[in-house]
Amino acid sequence: MQDIELHDIKTIVEIDEYSLYYLLGSVFIAVLVVLALLYLLIRYIKNRNVYNVRREHYKLMTLQNLSKTKEAAYAITFYGLTFRDDSPRNFEMYENLTKRLEPYKYKKEVDAFDDEVKSYIELYRGMIDV
Repeated sequence: MQDIELHDIKTIVEIDEYSLYYLLGSVFIAVLVVLALLYLLIRYIKNRNVYNVRREHYKLMTLQNLSKTKEAAYAITFYGLTFRDDSPRNFEMYENLTKRLEPYKYKKEVDAFDDEVKSYIELYRGMIDV
């Protein structure tokens, strides 16, 4: 057989094709975005249910029944300690309040809070920022 040269058919030309690289790059970026969104969602869910000690102590302190004098004195002293170091004013108020609550704590039978102590308790509750 003779080799006949064909003039109508051209030789194979190499064409640069980058679509595979574009696809892999866009898939990589999409995976990074999904992972970032998943991370933010998990962090939001964890932080949403975090136990806030300050909020709980404030709620327990405001719900104290002042007619039960001895229990209220102990509870206000305990829960008020959480907010003592917020500012120098809170520190002084807490120290003053604990001095006024001292006579109601260590006796077997105690009288009801007098109006001055009740006003100090309400003033301290009002100073607290949660």
